[in-house]
Amino acid sequence: MQTHCISAQLAFEGFDGHKVIAGFDGGAITSDAGALLLRHVDGAIGLFDRVAGCFVDGRDPKCTVHSMRTLVGQRIAAIALGYEDVDDHDTLRHDPVLALLSERLTPKRQDCAVLAGKSTLNRLEHGRPGAPTRYHKIAYDAAALEALFVELFVDAHDRPPEEIVLDLDATDDPLHGHQEGRFFHGYYDGYCCYLPLYIFCGRHLLAAKLRRSNIDASAGAVEEVGRIVKQIRARWPNVRIILRADSGFARDELMDWCEANGVDYVFGLARNKRLEKKIAEALEEASFAAKASGQAARVFRDFLWSTKDSWSCRRRVVAKAEWTVAGANPRFIVTSLEPEYWEAQPLYEELYCARGDMENRIKECQLDLYADRTSAHTMLANQLRLWFASLAYVLICALRRLGLTGSRLADATCGTIRLKLLKIGAQVRISVRRIKVAMASACPYAEEFALAHARICAAAR
Repeated sequence: MQTHCISAQLAFEGFDGHKVIAGFDGGAITSDAGALLLRHVDGAIGLFDRVAGCFVDGRDPKCTVHSMRTLVGQRIAAIALGYEDVDDHDTLRHDPVLALLSERLTPKRQDCAVLAGKSTLNRLEHGRPGAPTRYHKIAYDAAALEALFVELFVDAHDRPPEEIVLDLDATDDPLHGHQEGRFFHGYYDGYCCYLPLYIFCGRHLLAAKLRRSNIDASAGAVEEVGRIVKQIRARWPNVRIILRADSGFARDELMDWCEANGVDYVFGLARNKRLEKKIAEALEEASFAAKASGQAARVFRDFLWSTKDSWSCRRRVVAKAEWTVAGANPRFIVTSLEPEYWEAQPLYEELYCARGDMENRIKECQLDLYADRTSAHTMLANQLRLWFASLAYVLICALRRLGLTGSRLADATCGTIRLKLLKIGAQVRISVRRIKVAMASACPYAEEFALAHARICAAAR
């Protein structure tokens, strides 16, 4: 809808005899020239086509203006650029650079733009799994979308690694109203509509599963891990796989599955009085060392352990008997890794503690790419929103991996990459033979932009 409250000319305080006048009359100008890089990355990894291939388009081709590839590419790129709501697209559909995602200069109909508006994208987000119906013309293959994340992860490697570590974690997804699945979660002390399960391998996102919050954190982990491990081993049959997670995943069902399928694990283990009694001497030793040095001290113990009735067998437990200025701070992990492969202290400090970096990845997904913008009424629509946000994360990670290695932005978050490389002002001039995007001359990251362009060109060959 056109806004009538904005004056044609906006006057600001002048100086040196000059007036300062502004207006929204610059013509074909964009603030998102970095969308060119996103389109460039997509050309290297084929993301938009592969995502579009997971959808079934039941619309009448004669009446269809925007292809499925245009719809999913537009939605994913917009999230990467910082536009989380479909409402934004009523204006974005006219952006001259974002419009290049459609690979058309003119729309199919004169009363439309080359990109879709909010109504069309809303129908995309409310598509149903399975086949199109009379009232839902767009459908999708959920299994294919889930498998795509693992395919992209495997394709990102030139050769199979010897070992990979899969991190599992659950996080809260705050409620946006009286949505389907509303439930009060005591741990988060609020109405937490969803408890999504994430699985990462380093920076690579392998799974983002939306779940109700009235479940155990590990619910469905066996099925998700089984699906991912099977798909990875189909391409990398000899890779060693280690699962890593906090105590919420130290469940007998998951550990039994790992032991039966040749997958190692290292999970946090909730402490209790029996475990603390087991390391009482180690805690006393750490206490003496802390008092003597005036600093925190830790002692490690390695032993076999079994619960009274919840575990099917005895398992290796590593204990960190730590004494700080605040007193005892014991911690425990349970693992299938042999002592000859990982000794107790490095197992805890180097392998297990590294799982904390996964929380930064979840923050990127939720804070930078709006994975928690699950405000639709139905869980199906919110799962699609979560997948679109996750695919935007995958797109920016591919940009960082292919184009920014060794640069100032090599370890930058998705939000920083957006700010430095994607949100660039530019004028767009279209002639008979070319489309010229004239970016701001004062862009401080022009060198990184050019470097990423050259590297992605090489990767796409």
